[in-house]
Order: sequence, then structure tokens, then C-alpha cells
Amino acid sequence: MSIDTKALESVAVQDLGKVAVLLGGTSAERDISLMSGSGVLAALQSLGVDAQAFDPAQRDLAELKQLGIDRCFISLHGRHGEDGTVQGALELLGIPYTGSGVMASAVAMDKVMTKRIWLAEGLPTPRHVWLPPGEHSAEQVQAVPAQIGLPLIVKPPREGSSIGVTKVLSADHIADAVTLAARYDADVLCEEFIAGEEVTCPVLGEGAHVQALPVIRIRAPEGAYDYQNKYFTDVVQYLCPSGLPEAEEREIQRLAVASYRALGCRGWGRADLMIRAQDRKPFLLEMNTSPGMTTHSLVPMSARAVGIDYPQLCLLIAGSARLDAPPALPAACAT
Repeated sequence: MSIDTKALESVAVQDLGKVAVLLGGTSAERDISLMSGSGVLAALQSLGVDAQAFDPAQRDLAELKQLGIDRCFISLHGRHGEDGTVQGALELLGIPYTGSGVMASAVAMDKVMTKRIWLAEGLPTPRHVWLPPGEHSAEQVQAVPAQIGLPLIVKPPREGSSIGVTKVLSADHIADAVTLAARYDADVLCEEFIAGEEVTCPVLGEGAHVQALPVIRIRAPEGAYDYQNKYFTDVVQYLCPSGLPEAEEREIQRLAVASYRALGCRGWGRADLMIRAQDRKPFLLEMNTSPGMTTHSLVPMSARAVGIDYPQLCLLIAGSARLDAPPALPAACAT
């Protein structure tokens, strides 16, 4: 899938106005958000953009209007940042923002709802069991391995960055895994483990102009692509170009775009997938609507492979900021 980099030419620094980079926040991914946002802020400022940091954990979002902010670059991850809540507040304030709108952000943040949509659209995703609040009894938890097999993955469906995630090898350990996941989310997602290669594919654009960037293949020591290895070590290998057969790369890009469109995403995102070793079939794991932008992050790495450097990428994303719908006064208020 070819990449059209001409879109960069349509983003002019002077057209962006005053930009607030939203970073930090209150989720379990606050530390990663601070790293992402600091990188974005520095990149935009290096290009001459009038940008400033804004931490919603420390300031009221209403201050954005008082500051005369023209658009927001959302570098928040997890709850109260990536889940549609901040997007809804910015809609009410009438301030355009980067990334997906309210509905797509809320749905993509919830891995159970995401799976329901993907399955309805005929897109491949691992089998799963949903344990809603009040259904975490010993009997219900112990029944999960019989339904999807072992090993399996237990995770909180509305967290990211591998927080609260456990790979369960034995039925004796599933109760502890569910308890850990439930610390972060009242719902718990138990998912079939797909043995194979982990890949990720960033997506840019909206509607007919959606494009998949190059696929990245991830090699972690003993498959441990966890929070520590993602952000704080250099032991993980990221292969871009992926080295996959051309047909496999194209199929992963196709699935990334299809999954992005099915959820109603816009602006940018990143699909995470597994390629099953036994038959090379890809399975969609999740869609990130506010991906990381740290030095270890994958969207910048993929963009570099097609000649888009980090500051250019930040400028491109900032230029895509918009509202779900243009603000309009009720008819009774019109003059």
C-alpha cells in the first residue's frame, strides 16, 4: 500500500493557531502520556508552532477557552483522555482536537465493544470471554479455560500499555490474573492466546483518504512485550521494514484500515495484531486512537520509513484536528 506524503504540504504552521498539547491526565498511563506529550510539544515548537503544555489533571479544561486555544493535540493515554470523555468536553468547548471523535474513541477504548464490532464486520480477532462486574466468582473464572483453552491472556479491557495484563499458562493461575485485571477495570477480558509474531500497523487519515503506514514486527525477549520492555528498556527489537512477505504485509495493512474504518476512527491510530504461527493468519488485538509518541513509540518509527520525520508527523497530526460537527447555534439564538 503506497503512502501519499503530499498531505504534509497542506499543513502550514501559521494556520494552526495556538495549540495546546494535552498531556499527563489521571489514568494509569499518566507517565507515558507525559513522555509522549513532551516529545510532541518540543517537536511542534521546533517548527515554530505556538504550542504549550496543558495537563488536565492540574487544570480545568475550561481554561483552554480563556487561553484562546485554537486546537488541541491529544497526547493523553487511557481513561479520561483516550476514551471519549476529553473529546466530548472539547466538542462542548468548540475546540478542534486530534484523533478520533467521541464515539470512536469510546468504543475503541473498550476492547470488548471493539471485538463485537469487528466480529460483526467479519474481521478476525481472538476468541474471548467477557467477565462483567459481579461475574468473577471462582466457578465462573475457572470455567474460562474450557471455553478458549490455555494459555490465555487476561486483561482489563479499558487500559493500555500492557497494564494489568497476565499470560495464564495454568488454570491454577487464572484467579490471580483476574484479580489483577479487576484492580484496573470492573470488567475483565479473557482472550485466546495467539502463538506467533506480534505486529503493529499505524493508520493516518479519514474516510476515503485513510492510509496504512509500514508494518512493524516486534521481537521481545521470550515474548515479554510488557510495560517495562515497551518503555524503559532497549531489549525489544522493532523491525521496519517488517521483513514479512509482501502479501502478508499488504493483508495486515488492509486489516488495519478495515478495523479503523469499522470503528469510525479518524486522524490517526494504530492497530495491533498477532500472526498465528501455524497458518500465518493475522488476528486483530486492539485499536489505539491516541498512540504513544515517546522515543520508543511505533507510529514515529513507521512514519520514518516513508520519509516522515517526527516533527513532520506531529505537524501532520496537529493539522488534522477537527470537531465531530461544526459548532452551530440553535435556530432560536440565530440573528
